[in-house]
Amino acid sequence: MRKWSLVILLLVLAVCWFGNASAADSTKKLRIGTEGAYPPFNFKDNNGKLAGFDIDIAEALSKEMGMECEFKEQDWDGLIPGLLSKKFDAIVASMSITDERKQKVDFSNKYYQTPARFVTKKGAGITVSKEGLKGKTVGVQRATIHENFIRDMFGDSVVVKAYPTQDEADMDLVAGRLDLMIADATVLLSGFLATDAGKGFEFIGPSYVDKKWFGEGVGIAVRKGDDKLREKLNKAIDTIRTNGVYRNINAKYFNFDVYGQ
Repeated sequence: MRKWSLVILLLVLAVCWFGNASAADSTKKLRIGTEGAYPPFNFKDNNGKLAGFDIDIAEALSKEMGMECEFKEQDWDGLIPGLLSKKFDAIVASMSITDERKQKVDFSNKYYQTPARFVTKKGAGITVSKEGLKGKTVGVQRATIHENFIRDMFGDSVVVKAYPTQDEADMDLVAGRLDLMIADATVLLSGFLATDAGKGFEFIGPSYVDKKWFGEGVGIAVRKGDDKLREKLNKAIDTIRTNGVYRNINAKYFNFDVYGQ
């Protein structure tokens, strides 16, 4: 009798354990680190809610993986430290896949790829070359591929001013404290040139896509060794690319395909 009681007890415990495990799996949250200050990719809307291409992509991928998406806001230069300290599980914040970053984190496949460009005041007469930029003050967002590029390519010939957010660089360019700035071309087009503040400014020079600085496109960062999550994200990216979800999100923000080649 005691033997059967023990067996029944073990069966009940097993059912409860598996039931709880299934419930946990079905409601598992994917904690996403993002900046919220990089329009049109991630920003705050008029109600103070996170919005943008990155946000919609993160939500679509989470849905495809059967997970609930929970966003954690973090300053740009604290995103990788926050991921490593397990403050969140992944970074969806327009982070380019570069060799330098791959020493610290792993990446999914890319989910978009756009070039970098310079912006300056219309009629400024600036030529993009080492000689043409000599002595000019260039604004960039701090700890980005754009900062690395400008320092490596133009070195001491320019004065580099690095800002915590792209918006702050935009404001200083408008205020005349910068001669020009460099950032993602799509961000500059949608988040600055298309606004009232950016009406007196224009792109100059070529588009930059060199992998040495700009990597293999923009991916989702996860902790090193988190292969299960990385593979699930890759599968979800492929799925939303083929089922029309990605195309619909793209069309919401852009009139061209940001996925790239």
